Amino acid sequence: MLKYIKESYNELVNKVTWPSFAQLQSSTIVVMVASAIFAVVVLAMDLTFENMMEFIYKTLGNL
Repeated sequence: MLKYIKESYNELVNKVTWPSFAQLQSSTIVVMVASAIFAVVVLAMDLTFENMMEFIYKTLGNL
């Protein structure tokens, strides 16, 4: 277990290339925009389904 921890630390310190602050900001903006677009799509689907079900219930309720 100790060997694993030492090797993991060595890899994180010496072998991993960490992104710059500018790259992190860019990636964060991309994730935020994608999340907002996804939320709008889900909202549109939800409202569409709600309106369809309301129409169906009203139609079947008047029979």
